[in-house]
Amino acid sequence: MVREASVERRTNETDIKLSFAVDGEGQSKLETSVPFLTHMLDLFTKHGQFNLTIDAVGDVEIDDHHTTEDIGICLGQALREALGDKKGIKRYGNAFVPMDEALAQVVVDLSNRPHLEFRAELPSARVGTFDTELVHEFLWKFALEARMNLHVIVHYGHNTHHIIEAIFKAFGRALDEATMIDPRVKGVPSTKGML
Repeated sequence: MVREASVERRTNETDIKLSFAVDGEGQSKLETSVPFLTHMLDLFTKHGQFNLTIDAVGDVEIDDHHTTEDIGICLGQALREALGDKKGIKRYGNAFVPMDEALAQVVVDLSNRPHLEFRAELPSARVGTFDTELVHEFLWKFALEARMNLHVIVHYGHNTHHIIEAIFKAFGRALDEATMIDPRVKGVPSTKGML
């Protein structure tokens, strides 16, 4: 079973082509026009052992909002499509990742119920040219389109770059765990009989 999907999204603000493979090798080919987001998605891909290709053009001359948001939308849609009926998956994933003084935890439930719980204080409003409030925007749109519960808890940290990096690494690792096929699981992991 090949678990991968491609998504294209074109609006007056962005033009995005994205391919995502759940069972990858941690390889990424990313052109996002948003350098900090590119860096974070590279980390997410590497630590989740996914394969991710993005070719995104957006109105970054205004700001990074539309491009970041729409990549989150496309990535969530691709994950949902790639997982199909979710038969045999673990469903839940949990990862703690330290990054120097910062410690982030991400917990995922591929429940078909979208929710983001974001318990993170980001000390700086910007990292380079990137507005750090877009971390929440990206994760919310990803969770919404993938239809998953996504809980992000930053236990501590004071360097904003380190905190966000820990979040994206933990997200990759938690999602990798949740999407793994468990041979003990017959059908979908739910007493409802569906996710």
